[in-house]
Amino acid sequence: MANSTTAPARVVDAVMDAHRRLATVTGAVTDAQVGEPSALPGWTRGHVLAHLAHVTEAMARQAELEGTEVEPYAGGRPARDAAIEAASGRSAAEHRAAIAAAVTRLADAWAGVRDWGSPVLYRDGVLLDTAFALWREVEIHTADLGLVPPAWSPEFHDHAVDFLAARVPDGVRVTLVSTSDGREWTIGSGADVELRGSSDDLVAWLAGRAPGNPLTGEPPALNPWP
Repeated sequence: MANSTTAPARVVDAVMDAHRRLATVTGAVTDAQVGEPSALPGWTRGHVLAHLAHVTEAMARQAELEGTEVEPYAGGRPARDAAIEAASGRSAAEHRAAIAAAVTRLADAWAGVRDWGSPVLYRDGVLLDTAFALWREVEIHTADLGLVPPAWSPEFHDHAVDFLAARVPDGVRVTLVSTSDGREWTIGSGADVELRGSSDDLVAWLAGRAPGNPLTGEPPALNPWP
């Protein structure tokens, strides 16, 4: 899906599907598992779950205040970080309840959107950009929990590669060749580098995560997230 050509309903459906998968993945998570390390340095699974609840609320807030450009998180980044830390120690049941409440709030907020092209402060974009952002957040952070391997859709592969293309450094032309479905993506310009792996592993690498299986080829060092 591409931001400028995708019907908002498709993105909304993709986000809600991602949240349903997250609920399934975390449905039997125990308190002990919540306290274990995630795939993100310095974050437990509890930190990831707290972030997923808060970022869902933040994107709901952008829609609730449609027409008014405000920070996604009241109080900005410091408040966001403090809220994640404070909520990271919740029980598994509390995390599930917080995420479910955030999803309900999001659904209500998105149902009331009048114009998905309304400007927002988040990345100086529009409301539709916040939906794409939440799609990325839920899909990638569900994998960061380390409970199940990613099983991303072809549409998510395409969107993630398009969004993360800016991570490829200048002077490098990377061709990603999927060994799982035969698709290819070419990013950047310059010296040719070919990487082979499953679509999930290629996207995981581009997102700065460790692929489930090593890629074939010599991956370049990536730029920071756009």
